[in-house]
Amino acid sequence: MFACSRGRWLAAPRRGAAAVEFAVMAPLLFLLVFGMIEVGRGLMVQQLLSNAARDGARSAILEGATVEDVEASVAGYLGDSNISGVEVTVKPAPLTLAQGGDPVQVAVRVPFTAVSWLPSPRYLDGAALSASVTMRREVFTTPEDGD
Repeated sequence: MFACSRGRWLAAPRRGAAAVEFAVMAPLLFLLVFGMIEVGRGLMVQQLLSNAARDGARSAILEGATVEDVEASVAGYLGDSNISGVEVTVKPAPLTLAQGGDPVQVAVRVPFTAVSWLPSPRYLDGAALSASVTMRREVFTTPEDGD
């Protein structure tokens, strides 16, 4: 209620109203903030995995490349980002099976729980982030004798 005292309107006492309103809205605010952190980290790691798979595919299409070279290339790219527990799959498995012009696929996968900044992810818990890149193996030519 409002009361009039000497021409001024006085508001009824509302002690604790702000605390109650904050208590009602705080969980929603925290869910939104932690959700933005989790989804933002997921998008960031997805982009890093994409770039790492591309880097691994570049090393895989070179002559004499091995699966270990590809895994080292991916691990080297992701090493600065502190992303570990990455599973790298290269097809065809021995790269010597791929001839010049054949496709070589490098897939990178990591569970989100291994890269989350939150102690217990809520929205992406159980999800796996992955990226795959396919490039054609370089065609190797040797110079002809007498040229």
